[in-house]
Amino acid sequence: MGTRRPERTQRRARERAARRLVRDRERLARLSPGGSPDHPIDVDSAAVIEGRAASFRCLQCDGEYTVDEHRSAGPGLRVVAVKCRTCHVPRELWFRLGSSAPS
Repeated sequence: MGTRRPERTQRRARERAARRLVRDRERLARLSPGGSPDHPIDVDSAAVIEGRAASFRCLQCDGEYTVDEHRSAGPGLRVVAVKCRTCHVPRELWFRLGSSAPS
């Protein structure tokens, strides 16, 4: 009973490292443009939002997103619910209408 199982120990260490990586990527996603209402992506028109959202790649597996829902989240603020086609991780992308960016 007192013998260590190195395979199990290594497997558990890899699983802990993978969970830390997922948490770090999710934290980075919230801080990146579009990751939260505090960091929305500026756009000129609501017509471009779904196309922009679908062009993002999943931060976990680099898969493509499918747009599930596009809704208003207040004056000039839109949120798009997306899901990765590969790993099925859901995410919300935030956009602000009426950008003053040059064309």
